[in-house]
Amino acid sequence: MADAGEEGRVRLSHVYGTGDVPLRYQTIGEALDEVTIRHPDKTALVMRHQGVRWSWCELGTRVDALAAGLVGLGLEAGDRIGIYAPNCAEWVLTQLASARAGLILVTINPAYRASELAHALRLAGVRALVMAERFKTSDYVAILASIAPEIASAPSAALKLAAFPGLEYVVQIGTPRYPSLLAFDALAATDSASGQAELRRRAATMTPDDPINIQFTSGTTGAPKGATLTHHNILNNAMFVARGMALTSSDALCIPVPLYHCFGMVMGVLGCLTHGATMVFPGEAFDPRSVLDAIAAERCTALYGVPTMFIAVLAHPEFDQFDVRSLRTGVMAGASCPIETMRQVIDRLHMRDVTIGYGMTETSPVSFQTRQDSDIETRVATVGHILPYLEAKLVDAEGRTVPLGETGEYLVRGYSVMPGYWNQPEATASAIDAAGWMHSGDLAVFGEDGTCRIVGRVKDMIIRGGENIYPAEIENFLMTHPDIVEAAVFGIPHPRWGEEVCAWLRATRPIEPEELQAFCRDQIAHYKIPSVVRNVDSFPMTVTGKIQKFEMRKVMVREMEEGRCE
Repeated sequence: MADAGEEGRVRLSHVYGTGDVPLRYQTIGEALDEVTIRHPDKTALVMRHQGVRWSWCELGTRVDALAAGLVGLGLEAGDRIGIYAPNCAEWVLTQLASARAGLILVTINPAYRASELAHALRLAGVRALVMAERFKTSDYVAILASIAPEIASAPSAALKLAAFPGLEYVVQIGTPRYPSLLAFDALAATDSASGQAELRRRAATMTPDDPINIQFTSGTTGAPKGATLTHHNILNNAMFVARGMALTSSDALCIPVPLYHCFGMVMGVLGCLTHGATMVFPGEAFDPRSVLDAIAAERCTALYGVPTMFIAVLAHPEFDQFDVRSLRTGVMAGASCPIETMRQVIDRLHMRDVTIGYGMTETSPVSFQTRQDSDIETRVATVGHILPYLEAKLVDAEGRTVPLGETGEYLVRGYSVMPGYWNQPEATASAIDAAGWMHSGDLAVFGEDGTCRIVGRVKDMIIRGGENIYPAEIENFLMTHPDIVEAAVFGIPHPRWGEEVCAWLRATRPIEPEELQAFCRDQIAHYKIPSVVRNVDSFPMTVTGKIQKFEMRKVMVREMEEGRCE
């Protein structure tokens, strides 16, 4: 809800959420025990590409065995264990087993190459690494060997790596390529009485406020930082996002988003765990046909994805051959959704209760979510209302809360805010102020009804001749053009105005600058109309579907330097 304020007083941009259920103060292990007791025979995990179909009881048993195996290696509570793999059953087991053993899971982007992997291992101080052998064009074992060549020659699993002295164990999913690599299946089968006794001892001393996960920020604006999240952070956020969809133990959630990101491991795995729902993974990575196949075969009632994923599913040439009428809800997040895409998601995918989610890794991740009964305009123009037990405000450059209806930087505080960035106190202090407010860097506007509209990034804001221009506003307008599928707007240098507006377009046909400018004329202010236009087949993106505008800007600046930008 929004602050009402006293009569005659200027209302400020501050909202807070109330709830009808309390926060859970429990560890992930305790939550797993709870769902295993409540729904022992209910299907918990379906990993279609691996032929895996486990009940909650079987999943719990496998988690306990792997946790005991990790303890048997000598891993202590608080040690960091990395995972470097695409979506697979072993990923889910490692997530839950590490939590059971009190380890901190370091989730590594499966698209990372050598230098990025090295950064993650060093920053987090990873002691054990679980990894796939390969995925698509990435040979993970070869990538690791390129930065830690000892693994190719070490006679046993007792590693001593010059570049990573803290990394003692590497566990490979599948048949190990080298003697220095432990087999995941063998480790997961080393359950022992002593291991279980140690797990019980740790459970008695573990608290919900213990750090349990290091998530690397997506890197859209620079080198990734390790957002450190607790049991309390992510378990509660997962619960409230799932409640926002009215998820129950009768639901099956299709999860084509990557597990290494909060969307997959928090909103997906833990969202299902807190409600006893079935998690269905269509494949190792997103593929529109496998998503359709999973929905039809498993009678999925909910679907996750970023807008580009939904667009790809809807555009698949075999779409009409699949029965997707079981769907009713889900979450779309990561970017704004074109209104035509939203119409098709509701009509053709039958997701009448689809919700839009917004947040950031540092807030576990979701802070705002639309309601099931929100109209289509609310779903495409806003990110909904603040979640329970969180509060948010918008501030100006001096840190003052701006009047309701004005643009300001979005700040949030509450149970979901991370304790900080791992081993980066200065970065933490610049992100979280003394009052506990997380500074997002996003620009937003709050409505009278408490809804939030994201209008851009503080750093993305274009200043043209003294006028502040918010790219998201222009992008939303451009996507009303019947032939534009997606638009990305950003500023590029201009000798007179300081910056000028540039637009990259994905469209069903090439759109010339003159045509786009005519479309904008008399519809948006003249200084907001793009003066430079590029038609492209795709945008540079992170694995999670976030557009990397800094990469686009680099391309345009290079063209300007070469005299090719007009």
